[in-house]
Amino acid sequence: MNPASSSFVGKVLLVSNDAIAITQLTDSLQRFALFAEQRSDVASALERLNRAKFEAVIVDLQLGSQCEAVLEGVRNSPSNQHAVVFTVTDSEVKTTAAFRAGSTFIMRRPLSPASIEVSLKAAYGLIVRERRRYFRCPVAVPVAILRTALQTVHGQTVNLSEGGISIYTTTPLTPGDLVELQFILPGSDFQFVFESRVCWAKERGIGLQFASFSRHRTAKLQEWLSRRLEETIPESVRDKFSKLPQD
Repeated sequence: MNPASSSFVGKVLLVSNDAIAITQLTDSLQRFALFAEQRSDVASALERLNRAKFEAVIVDLQLGSQCEAVLEGVRNSPSNQHAVVFTVTDSEVKTTAAFRAGSTFIMRRPLSPASIEVSLKAAYGLIVRERRRYFRCPVAVPVAILRTALQTVHGQTVNLSEGGISIYTTTPLTPGDLVELQFILPGSDFQFVFESRVCWAKERGIGLQFASFSRHRTAKLQEWLSRRLEETIPESVRDKFSKLPQD
């Protein structure tokens, strides 16, 4: 499975040098539409945590005491601090230590497809929620851009996330400008209104970050994004779960 494929739900950093465990975990992750990026040593795992976004991290404690550095690296990573963390252990002592170090779920040896699936099912809602936080959904709808004491600008949305939006417009705006956005998303009659700040502007495109939130509008946006994200999950995986999690 290619991470660029629209059918993957999330990316998982798998830190292990155990060939059998790697095969078992990778096969199980694929069945849940999760892409595994494998690293066999702590140094390269830490480098990837600093350079890429992962929805989950699996750390094999057979790598030794340096595994704590990986767990610490996850929590100190701005983009990965909320990732779901699994540790693979073979003793109660290591299990206790793993929880203290920040592990969310434990996979006990000997691993099997059934035991791995139990852990992934228990964690799947959290993985999908983490994916949604960064999910940028393509969508093209009209948008009104209101500016204080200036004429309203009209454009079209390009994509949308929980935290911001990119828009196509023929009217130039300047990074730092504070505007109000008004739009209605497909399949909804709810008008979204967000105070937003222009982050970048190039050619006829602008990117904006939502600068103010109401609990009601945020919940409506999360609900809409969750439905769209669910549509990207393969049916074979989606049928295992009744619904995606809501905050």
